[in-house]
Amino acid sequence: MATKKKRSRPPAKRAAATASRPAGGGANLERRGRKEEARQARGVERKRARRRAAVRRALTFATVGVILLLVLSFITRAGAAKPLSADAVAAAQAAGCSGVQTPAASAPGGLHLSSGQDYTYPDHPATSGYHDPVPLAGTPRVYTTPVRETQAVHTLEHGSVIMYYRPSGDGGIGADVVTALGPVATGNHATYLIPYSDLPNGTGFALTAWNKLLTCPASITPQQAVTLSQGFVNSFACTSNAPEGKLGDGC
Repeated sequence: MATKKKRSRPPAKRAAATASRPAGGGANLERRGRKEEARQARGVERKRARRRAAVRRALTFATVGVILLLVLSFITRAGAAKPLSADAVAAAQAAGCSGVQTPAASAPGGLHLSSGQDYTYPDHPATSGYHDPVPLAGTPRVYTTPVRETQAVHTLEHGSVIMYYRPSGDGGIGADVVTALGPVATGNHATYLIPYSDLPNGTGFALTAWNKLLTCPASITPQQAVTLSQGFVNSFACTSNAPEGKLGDGC
């Protein structure tokens, strides 16, 4: 049997047939274009979301930082000084004491001497001014011998109260008064009891805070001294009356 030869289509007809087929490639390109646009849109949205998240985090951190600063400021801020209580005022009047005095017209803090340097104060006892870089230690609270006054002044700058007394042998307060005042020093924050022989004539007992002074005669009784001292401590210890009123021992 003879094999039939397949008839070949002329080139012109093949071209015409190809041209008449549906153009599938164009549709694919269109779909790919839409996908690419969608992909780009998603990328843009992700970047926007990341930026929004970064802004939220920054705002959160800033808010937390402000809150922490406010809390820290509140914690470290010393409270305001208060007037003497009525009981303390009555005790001062009964004992013939002075009122609360403010010796210096201006008492800036931070006036440091060199370590161990001596300094002559215009007032006795001193309640402000230049002072040693190192304050008194937190203990002892009750001294039986004098201290460096430059250190004592630094201690006052930290919000402490110092009860000074002229010893009985120098015409000062009696031993019973000194004994009664010991628990006031040990039972309160930043409070000291210290002998001071250079109190002015006629003064046997003095209460000091930063730029605050109250003086009493040696005839003050133990009960009067305790009531007055406790009132003075309640008014001035660890308060903003001092430039660094929260740095005293126990403040």
